[in-house]
Amino acid sequence: MPEIISMGEALVEIMRDKIGAGLDTPEVFTGPYPSGAPAIFADCAARLGGQVGYVGTVGRDDFGKVIRERLQEDGVDLSCFYETEESTTGVAFVAYFPDGSRKFIYHIRNAASGLMEPERIPESYFQGARYLHVNGSAISINETWRNTVYRSLELARRYEVQVSFDPNIRPEILGVDRVRELCQPILDAVHIVFPSGEEAAMLTGETDVARACQILIDRGAGCVVLKRGDEGCSVITSDGRRDVPSFKVNEVDPTGAGDCFDAGFLVALQRGLDLFSCGRFANAVGALAVTRKGPMEGAPFLHEVLAMPGLEKEIRAGFGKF
Repeated sequence: MPEIISMGEALVEIMRDKIGAGLDTPEVFTGPYPSGAPAIFADCAARLGGQVGYVGTVGRDDFGKVIRERLQEDGVDLSCFYETEESTTGVAFVAYFPDGSRKFIYHIRNAASGLMEPERIPESYFQGARYLHVNGSAISINETWRNTVYRSLELARRYEVQVSFDPNIRPEILGVDRVRELCQPILDAVHIVFPSGEEAAMLTGETDVARACQILIDRGAGCVVLKRGDEGCSVITSDGRRDVPSFKVNEVDPTGAGDCFDAGFLVALQRGLDLFSCGRFANAVGALAVTRKGPMEGAPFLHEVLAMPGLEKEIRAGFGKF
């Protein structure tokens, strides 16, 4: 059984080859690349040496094959990964622009990505697990996925599995009040939250980011890991806040970097590293993730992270000999 469980949408990304080419005119696309935030997290955690299980659905088609083969190749447990002939695999079309912004067109909710039932996950899957990682995108898919996540929270509580949460949910689609309502059951059970500043504000209604993070701690989160992009991250607990410096790299594609960051933090925590070192390791993982084009292509292997210039020897020692 896996020690880390991830669940949610699996899809492929098909992206514009040229920066500045929108999605409303004929231009060249490249892909398909395996994607979906929970799938990226699972793949990266496995590449870093974690024992990871992934729960999701794809169509019995070539796009689904791309996703399955990548996850299998990198060692993700697929005992609860399903294929269906009812729908085709989810797709996201992506355009990049010179200012660093991106635009997406999604086919997820009515694709195979949206097919899931709470009963599909056996209770035994949580026996021996240490972390359940929940991505906000999963609860925004549809009601059956929300119920699946909520049931998983109950199983996590029953088997003393710690819950980590990356909000990653767009308020412009559902509205802020609805987002808070959907996220509340997760926040009631959460141990670690991985928000950006905007997400911390969205979850709490507090515009001051520092106060928003403190509110999450006061409401029961054991640790808030504030993601600050190229400035690194901050680790906040009831004992205070520590800012963790970043690594400087040349950015090629930021897609999936936050999911890889989450994976790095949890795998380091699983190894017994202190929270500051977990943040530093996660920063290295996230930095490497942006150096390659493709949402899952940048997920680094453990040996690549341990070879990162500037990574402290104490952190390398925590992963043994590689």
